[in-house]
Amino acid sequence: MIDYAAVLIANYPGAEWSLSGNDYDGLTWLSDSPKPSQAELDAAWPQVQYEQQRAAIETQRRNAYTQEADPLFFSYQRGEATEQDWLDAVESIRTRFPYPEAP
Repeated sequence: MIDYAAVLIANYPGAEWSLSGNDYDGLTWLSDSPKPSQAELDAAWPQVQYEQQRAAIETQRRNAYTQEADPLFFSYQRGEATEQDWLDAVESIRTRFPYPEAP
């Protein structure tokens, strides 16, 4: 299902509009610029969806790095762990949270 609000927010910054429900028929265009067609919004959805998924993965990775890899990095810096321990933790995080394929 296409999230028209997400597409409008991502691709039409500063435009004024309202959306009743999440159907193109519920879109009221309030800006002076031409109202985008449903086909234009539908075509933009895969990229917006990809960006949303990528942002979620980046958040998951950032949290995992902070909790798992960063402590190992500092232990490695103090000589309490090996560089390989740290690199393995980083690779494990990347494997657990892979980026989606671009559209």
